[in-house]
Amino acid sequence: MNCIMNKKSRNRQKNVNLLEGSIAGTLARLAFPIMCTSFIQMAYNLTDMIWIGRVSSNAVAAVGAAGMYLWLANGFSTIPRIGGQVRTAHAIGAGEREKAMSCAQAAFHMGIVMLLVCTLVYVFGSHTLIAFFQLNQESVVLDAETYLVITGLGLCFSFLNQIFTGLFTAIGKSMVMFQATTTGLIVNIALDPLLIFGAGPLPRLGVAGAALATVLAQAVVCLMFVRAAGKDELLFQGFHICSCSSLKEWKSIGKIGLPVAVQNILFSSLSMIIARMIASWGDAAVAVQKVGSQIESISWMTAEGFATAVNAFTAQNHGAQKKERVRKGYATAAGLMVCWGLFTSFVLMVLPEQIFRIFITDPAVLPLGVDYLRILGVSQLFMCLEITSAGAFQGLGKPMLPSVAGILGNAARVPLAAVLSATVLGLNGIWWSITISSIAKGVVVVSAFLVMLRKYMQSERKDT
Repeated sequence: MNCIMNKKSRNRQKNVNLLEGSIAGTLARLAFPIMCTSFIQMAYNLTDMIWIGRVSSNAVAAVGAAGMYLWLANGFSTIPRIGGQVRTAHAIGAGEREKAMSCAQAAFHMGIVMLLVCTLVYVFGSHTLIAFFQLNQESVVLDAETYLVITGLGLCFSFLNQIFTGLFTAIGKSMVMFQATTTGLIVNIALDPLLIFGAGPLPRLGVAGAALATVLAQAVVCLMFVRAAGKDELLFQGFHICSCSSLKEWKSIGKIGLPVAVQNILFSSLSMIIARMIASWGDAAVAVQKVGSQIESISWMTAEGFATAVNAFTAQNHGAQKKERVRKGYATAAGLMVCWGLFTSFVLMVLPEQIFRIFITDPAVLPLGVDYLRILGVSQLFMCLEITSAGAFQGLGKPMLPSVAGILGNAARVPLAAVLSATVLGLNGIWWSITISSIAKGVVVVSAFLVMLRKYMQSERKDT
């Protein structure tokens, strides 16, 4: 018994203890590595864009079109990632290690099934999938198909990394994610110029080189996650991927992860429809949307990283019935996101040309990029608060409301974009449709969580 207690004590020293101590300090220790990981993940994409942008704007358009489907695949991986993270964190908070391990096994098995389906569709259906965008040049179409096939073959690493990320966050080991992703970024930075432009015996591969660099970097990240799991004593000790998982856990994971995944998948699908609308303004407009969204990801990926920490913090404390920590944790997180949202809005609206010029210097494309960043800058505060509140909803095991709000808000973008782009706004009307919907979602989701939080705290007083 003493041996077990000592082992648990060592685990707590290695992990961030989400159930005790200063709330701000606890959130910071958990969130900082996650936010840094988000920056690094953003750097992956930006590194590709910087090098691909040096090839041509057509190459950027090709990667942008194919990348939409990778975004869609990430939506499917959200089911085991979010569901597994929340269910595992609930079990850890309640002190039920065996149940936590059962949840983790089910998350991996569900993810493996989904990645097999996505891989087959992307590899064998690449021509049909890329044809959806109706790109204007045959060379762009061929590059997009090549990128999709290569990255589709490497989806196994992406899916497993997503699930590992959720599980390590659930047990408070966010530093593992930071270390693995940092290593992957270094590999990606080193491989991108070598594979895209060639060096010595290495041929110039262009878009295919960017895809290979991304897959190889993801493979390195996956290996580091596996290594870290082998050293973990809290969740992965005694974990066997080949053991049968419980159908009951599949259902519980799906109940939490599915609404979030549906929102992400529909968001990706609607974004593809909007991308097709954007393509009617030419391949340069597609390139602007791709590069602009990567720049904006500085804001929303950081917010999502922080929301992941809020998710785990809320889930563990909810499982331990520490409701006051749940309330204070959300208040602390919301305050930090207000500061971040205002900062990113300022940067995007005041320095759009300087930022966009880093990626594309074409004088015909640059003004379009400046408009994109300024318009999207208006909505950053609302978007950050929406993402953080959604993370808190998920941590309580109640993902439905923010998912529905997100689905309806995102769906409204298509008709709104069609209407506004038909006015004098033109292409800018599409950007405004994104900003208006983001503001609306932020107001609705934050207001809904505050109402639910009040009821949640009142139920605590009634219970006592």
